[in-house]
Amino acid sequence: MRATNIKATRMELLNQRKRLRVARRGHDLLKDKRDDLMKHFLGMIEAVLSLRRGVEEKLEQGYRSAIKTEALMGEKRLNAALYPRPVLEVEVETSHIGGVPVPKLRLLYEEKRGYSLSTTPAELDRMTSIFKDIAADLVKLAEAERAIALLSVEIERTRRRVNALEHIVIPQIEDTVRYIYMKLEEMERSNFYTLMRFKQMAEASQ
Repeated sequence: MRATNIKATRMELLNQRKRLRVARRGHDLLKDKRDDLMKHFLGMIEAVLSLRRGVEEKLEQGYRSAIKTEALMGEKRLNAALYPRPVLEVEVETSHIGGVPVPKLRLLYEEKRGYSLSTTPAELDRMTSIFKDIAADLVKLAEAERAIALLSVEIERTRRRVNALEHIVIPQIEDTVRYIYMKLEEMERSNFYTLMRFKQMAEASQ
């Protein structure tokens, strides 16, 4: 629906046509942005599913290795060998995906081995290596899932803006342009008929 306070002038017609060009251009850019974000989003969904499957498989391997290691060493000896615990920290930075700021996580792993390789079974080393890999994968998984959440918010925001331009803003401006154009044509016809009457009156008075 057009604005009721629009003046039907040629200058206003030019202004509204300019607004229409800007709105259409913005609509196209936002659609491209939405499509680009969706491409990243779907790709990350696949990556997360793959990471989750990998973590589940490694957890299964880790638990089997832990059971085997405990059988070889005994519970008390195994617990003693696992001290001191490794130090795990996560460093957080920021990167961008499709213009959206997302966290970039990096695992800082400081190993503190409390056992000698010569006096413990090789299975203990295998077990600790598996759980170290799991920790790294969990950090990657957290990074990807947070990025997906942020992308989904931006996709929804962009989708609403695209729909608003497509179904509200652009049709309103188009309606206003048509209204002004028709009013100007009507005014031109009225002026033409007025001039013709004046001309006829002038000719009749001669």
